[in-house]
Amino acid sequence: MKSLRSRIIKGIGRRAEVDSCDNSGAKKLIIVSVKGSKTVHGRNPSAGVGDLVLASVVKGTQEMRKQVVPCVIVRQRKEYRRPDGTRIKFEDNALVVLKDEKGNPKGTLIKGPVAKEVSYRWPSIAKLARIVV
Repeated sequence: MKSLRSRIIKGIGRRAEVDSCDNSGAKKLIIVSVKGSKTVHGRNPSAGVGDLVLASVVKGTQEMRKQVVPCVIVRQRKEYRRPDGTRIKFEDNALVVLKDEKGNPKGTLIKGPVAKEVSYRWPSIAKLARIVV
């Protein structure tokens, strides 16, 4: 996993309900934990665009429900700043479900735009995305 140039504000906390934007079979997920996050003891970790999280599938196909799957956050509502000075925010929060923690997506199609920061860190997700913003 590559490091990012910009410092992204972590806008999605633990226990947040987030929609999936791929065709993996999961529709709605709840974030269980954030991989690689270090916080003060007792504080809930939060995640931003490009972060790897573990999420529990709440709505979706019968095979996917009640499973904990690795995911990557591709869009967030909370505004963040890029190194060139522009600020960007999306209409919704969205995840892409992965097969493994190396970054291989489970689905074959990603709906909607994907942040440019995700394409730096996870190139296999960027290949499936139609729009990279």
